[in-house]
Amino acid sequence: MAVGVMNIEEGVSFPAKTTSHVRLSSLIAAVGGLMFGYDIGISGGVTSMDTFLKKFFPHVYEKKHRVHENNYCKFDDQLLQLFTSSLYLAGIFASLAASFLSRRYGRKPIIVSASIFFCLGALLNLFAQDLGMLIAGRLLLGLGIGFGNQTVPLFISEIAPPQTRGALNIMFQFLITIGILAASFVNFLTSTMKDGWRYSLGGAAIPALILLIGSYFIYETPASLIERGRDEEGKQVLRTIRGVEDIELEFNEIKRATEFSNNVKSPFKELFLNRENRPPLVCGTLLQFFQQFTGINVVMFYAPVLFQTMGSGNDASLISTVVTNGVNAIATIIAVFLVDKFGRKFFLVEGASQMTGTQVAIGALLFKNLHLVGPITSHVVPLIVLILICIYVSGFAWSWGPLGWLVPSEIYPIEVRNAGYFCAVAMNMVCTFIIGQFFLSALCRFRSMLFFFFGVMNVIMGLFVIFFLPETKGIPIEEMADKRWKKHWHWKNYFKQN
Repeated sequence: MAVGVMNIEEGVSFPAKTTSHVRLSSLIAAVGGLMFGYDIGISGGVTSMDTFLKKFFPHVYEKKHRVHENNYCKFDDQLLQLFTSSLYLAGIFASLAASFLSRRYGRKPIIVSASIFFCLGALLNLFAQDLGMLIAGRLLLGLGIGFGNQTVPLFISEIAPPQTRGALNIMFQFLITIGILAASFVNFLTSTMKDGWRYSLGGAAIPALILLIGSYFIYETPASLIERGRDEEGKQVLRTIRGVEDIELEFNEIKRATEFSNNVKSPFKELFLNRENRPPLVCGTLLQFFQQFTGINVVMFYAPVLFQTMGSGNDASLISTVVTNGVNAIATIIAVFLVDKFGRKFFLVEGASQMTGTQVAIGALLFKNLHLVGPITSHVVPLIVLILICIYVSGFAWSWGPLGWLVPSEIYPIEVRNAGYFCAVAMNMVCTFIIGQFFLSALCRFRSMLFFFFGVMNVIMGLFVIFFLPETKGIPIEEMADKRWKKHWHWKNYFKQN
């Protein structure tokens, strides 16, 4: 393999290859995304299964089958929504803990812990006998998700050379989509089984075990080792993952950054009080806010419920979900190959535009055709909605899905990296909780108007990217402030002028 050169537009160049060690470590760590995706995909299918509703939510089961029940309100139940959203409450606290623990103990132990928590939660759900046991399992899953989502994208960004950092980091999102797709297949296969929901929920243990076993074969990141005073080990890992002997320039750059980092005793205080950290804090946090308010989890969590609301049978709704999730996975591959060529901003703006059009079209179709009582009489309308959802999902999958995780992982300086990325992850968890907990209630009250709301949000986030987010492709993380923030028309005002 020929030696490449890390691309720094104005300054030092670091020799580097994208080695098999980096690819393998990135792939193994990205299995954390597989866990996350499986849970996202499994919950919507399970909550639409009659056997699950009979056991834990019998009142929802009865309401679902009432002929004259309001179409938009069949699944409006706070406890049912808590089953989906409780995971993300635990995830907020877990990601906060992980932001401190990964700085002290390294990235690798936190990834191992994520797999253990997730596996325990899956087993508890598998054997759940009552709602309390079910929610307890969801909380354990949330600890695993919080640890994994906080640590994995940072881990990949720190070991990847800048020229392929985007593609390698998008493996996390790609495996999220694979997890969602796998979950939709599992739900389809178990939907006719007696207590099939148990197998669906318990299946979450499989990706957790893959990550647990695989994590013993990954390297700790050089930045984390050097930050904790293990310089020689950091040098050796750097040589291994870069595939070259000449690593002194990059080592010295990491050493300089980590020495400054170690002088910062309170990363959160530094993050919030130092004006120079304001640009990445605002952009990283808002990207995660916007990612959730694209409306994607309306589709990912509740696609089977949505299709049943339109009058599709249980099997038809689950098949539609499989199709949607297949498109999600395929479209993400496009981002893997093209994000380091076309850049982050191009895909974010294009994706926002594509999602705006489809959300408005879906809202218009439901407004015209889905009345309060009775199914949609036309067989064409659900098909058109399915096609629109596929177009919408593809727009998300090659833009805000992967880049919502990638960009926050690559824009913070090392001294506040864990704290800053926690703010992004916490925003993701809070917004996901809000969507998971209140969407079905909002659907009941606002009906098709809800899709117009998400359309407006997509317009706002596209404008934000155009005017406030600098392009980050190909820039080493330690050089981001000098090469991007200090040259941005607005964010340069937050830096001291030389």
